[in-house]
Amino acid sequence: MAQETMEQKEKKNQEYNEYVKQVTPTHSLPANMAKAFVLGGIICLIGQFILNVAVNNFGLDKETAGSWCSMILILTSVLLTGFNIYPSLANWGGAGALVPITGFANSVAAPAIEFQKEGQVFGIGCKIFTIAGPVILYGIFTSWVLGLIYWILKMFGIC
Repeated sequence: MAQETMEQKEKKNQEYNEYVKQVTPTHSLPANMAKAFVLGGIICLIGQFILNVAVNNFGLDKETAGSWCSMILILTSVLLTGFNIYPSLANWGGAGALVPITGFANSVAAPAIEFQKEGQVFGIGCKIFTIAGPVILYGIFTSWVLGLIYWILKMFGIC
């Protein structure tokens, strides 16, 4: 009887493994990298277009044009997130949509939109930085640590 239960367990494990293979999505790394490259490149191309228009057509200096470019890309990302278009782009392009500044704007806007029905304080106020919060926290902490290291090295005349 113990032999029979071991065979049954093996059969169940084999069936389960086959089921997992069927439902697990397969990803092609080269295809994902190509999609990320294309989408990230398109976002950067749009940013460069905005910079060129701001400098050449509106006579802005490069620093001011860069600020306007960032603001326009962030606004566009938030609007596309609000219309539920940016998540589809991010799903297709992966890191190509998530790494630029547009991805950061999406990570702040998406929870705000999702939790707005819970109210201004407990919805938007509490949940808006659920995704972007750790990025901000560790970014600030890392820059503080690096600044401290730089200050110490400068005190000893190394830098």
